[in-house]
Amino acid sequence: MKTLKNIDWQKLQNGSDIRGVALEGVPGEEINLTPNVVKTLGNAFVEWLTQQTNKSTTDLTIAIGRDSRLSGETLSQSVMEGIAIAGCQVYNFDIASTPAMFMSTVTDGYNCDGAIMLTASHLPFNRNGLKFFTPQGGLGKSDISQILKLAEAEKLITNTQQGKIISNDFISVYAARLVATIRQGVNHPDNFDQPLTGLKIIVDAGNGAGGFYVDKVLKPLGADTTGSQFLEPDGMFPNHIPNPENKEAMAAICQAVINNQGDFGIIFDTDVDRVAAVDHQGKELNRNRMIALISAIVLQEHPGSTIVTDSITSDGLTQFIEQTLGGKHHRFKRGYKNVINESIRLNNSGEASWLAIETSGHGAMQENYFLDDGAYLATKLLVELAKAKLEAKLLGDLIAELQEPVESEEFRLKIKTDDFKAYGNNVIDKLQEFASSQDDWEIVPRNYEGVRISCTSATEDGWFLLRLSLHDPVIPLNIESNTSQGVKHIATRLFKFFQDFESLDLASLMLS
Repeated sequence: MKTLKNIDWQKLQNGSDIRGVALEGVPGEEINLTPNVVKTLGNAFVEWLTQQTNKSTTDLTIAIGRDSRLSGETLSQSVMEGIAIAGCQVYNFDIASTPAMFMSTVTDGYNCDGAIMLTASHLPFNRNGLKFFTPQGGLGKSDISQILKLAEAEKLITNTQQGKIISNDFISVYAARLVATIRQGVNHPDNFDQPLTGLKIIVDAGNGAGGFYVDKVLKPLGADTTGSQFLEPDGMFPNHIPNPENKEAMAAICQAVINNQGDFGIIFDTDVDRVAAVDHQGKELNRNRMIALISAIVLQEHPGSTIVTDSITSDGLTQFIEQTLGGKHHRFKRGYKNVINESIRLNNSGEASWLAIETSGHGAMQENYFLDDGAYLATKLLVELAKAKLEAKLLGDLIAELQEPVESEEFRLKIKTDDFKAYGNNVIDKLQEFASSQDDWEIVPRNYEGVRISCTSATEDGWFLLRLSLHDPVIPLNIESNTSQGVKHIATRLFKFFQDFESLDLASLMLS
């Protein structure tokens, strides 16, 4: 095998994933996720699994899936080769979703010891990556670091008898579970098998891996899917970025619902671990609205439990969860693994938490292995949609009392210095000191990330959160206000404070 000595293995780590450049085509971005690199990573995963399970390589079964990326097929063949030469049995699921890959480790008849999904979520066409799973869930940062160290040694495990690579249509098995969930959840008195009959559900898969949801989930349940779009996998993503947080993507699904007079719209990201939705009027059900909707469903089923979210959720959401729904809202650090792990920690400490969800659309439920599964969240929403129709109600009735801010903005302030983490943390510390001296600003207690300030004056009436980005030299600033021009008032005041920091790029904060 060609030497890989020039590869900076640790640079491939992106939190609890591996990501890199797999194709040429973007100036200044050199390929570092080659077929040989991925082959080595697959083999290193085998070695890591043998250490974790105390099984021999010939007793291991590992599943491989990919999204629609142009590099996916070549890289999946390479990772399967790296696993098979060690003597492991390999399932080739071809195009699949990230949640499906985890489910292959806990589904009877498969019970894979591990699984790998090749995806880079919504990143550009030239990128790709690997997500790893065991029956205990997705691997964490320290696990990825260990696998990269094993790969860096370049000591491939080989076996005289190569493992078999078996093609398998697991996405149909995964989809069948979602179909059963909807049938049982709705329990339609007259049409148990097709409880979505009479409902027009429009899906936008963004040319990623989520197109299966139309043919394998919605149509068997009787839904009219006319108007669904961008279902065919296409790694160039020609229509819009497959990302529920992208404005153009959300505009596309909203317009599709309006044009086709749909009852409901669903939009997935590339690998289907995130989702947003649209109501019958073409109104977005994402970010705080999505969290509120899923929270309303969860708290019907599990009264009083704790909903864990990331740090940038609104005060109106807290009020809705705690005062309207009777639950508890626990804000935690950004990062879907952080939110999920915090919910698991609360449960282990005796505090019931059935939902962990980020504003990005990553949502995980205790009843579903705490797996961030966009298709499962969509399935839970469809159960409630069908039940609401039986009662001549609307799904949106569940969040009718959610108070939303008049204005909401995020500003991303770039840090122009190499040691950006230390610099950013100093900015946050100084802001906390400054806020403490302001009569109409109050530091919000029990905040786990950055500094969150409640702004009490009539002209501001809102809050802001300043935190350090997880990976980039950026300080994101989120501002919400319950009054017109409130964001501008808060931002203008902060602009004056930030001017003392020469290495902060304030261009995004300059409001007209």
